[in-house]
Amino acid sequence: MELRGKQKRYLRATAHDMRPLFSVGKQGLTPNWLEQLGSAIDKRELFKVNILNNSDVTVSEVKEYIEANSNIQVVQTIGHTLLLFGQAQNPKYRDYSVTVAKI
Repeated sequence: MELRGKQKRYLRATAHDMRPLFSVGKQGLTPNWLEQLGSAIDKRELFKVNILNNSDVTVSEVKEYIEANSNIQVVQTIGHTLLLFGQAQNPKYRDYSVTVAKI
């Protein structure tokens, strides 16, 4: 699902007070880390990822890696934090995606 402007605005407003759920550190980007992101998306649909200061990757590298290797979309990047969204496989966990589809 390609997000439009109003949908992104809704997701940004919803995630405003969220704390980052995942971090990227010294080990960088690995397939195992991306698999964990996918599992979390299936349960939550919307969360933040923080890039630590000791990481060897940049924000743009993380964004490109996530979008190229998964169905997860980067909604927003602020500083070292990325906001990620993806539709859950299980309809039971589709809270945000149902609302976003109506916007």
